[in-house]
Amino acid sequence: MKILAADTALGACSVAVLDGAHMRAHRFETMERGHAEALAPMVEDAMRQSGIAFADIERLAVTTGPGSFTGQRVGLAFMRGLRVALKKPLVGVTTLEAMCAAALNEAKTDYAAAIHDARRGEAYLAITSETEVLLPPTLVTLDAAASKISGSVPQASVALAGTAAQLIADGLGARAIVTSIGQPDALWVARLAAVAPEPAEAPHPLYLRAPDAKLPA
Repeated sequence: MKILAADTALGACSVAVLDGAHMRAHRFETMERGHAEALAPMVEDAMRQSGIAFADIERLAVTTGPGSFTGQRVGLAFMRGLRVALKKPLVGVTTLEAMCAAALNEAKTDYAAAIHDARRGEAYLAITSETEVLLPPTLVTLDAAASKISGSVPQASVALAGTAAQLIADGLGARAIVTSIGQPDALWVARLAAVAPEPAEAPHPLYLRAPDAKLPA
């Protein structure tokens, strides 16, 4: 299956093109802002490198969140536009599940947790194994993250990903393995999308916290 995937939801912008198990093109850049300007040129460059025509793409994939309000909408809007133009299914993958998949691959453990610093003393947390999601993306306090992982994962090694991984590693002791995975990557979004069921509709953004902007009273 030929898949084009993108992520703009957190602190990076990435694009990947898969052809079955083969990675045909991959672009990844860490960035706090500028996703809207970076995404289209990265997609164009990746597709050119892949040698695959847009018309031959069989499935699209994008991160749905959690992430920054603007970042989530950039990727979703762009890929939803391609979904309409190409008439191809668009699979939504959460940022945390993509990071967990990358962490499992790097650490070769049975369990992984993605913990992204959401500021205000809170974190976005998800926990997965090789075969299931043990804890879907949720918002927790940083102080509670380690105990949440301990309560969800048996006494086994757990790979940690995300910007808050190092902060909570001590609370898990020797079984915590802090990986190099700090941001979601479209490569893993594509790999998860390849085995996901075909969606009946376009994905929607996953918000775990209300936006900071408030309408006037």
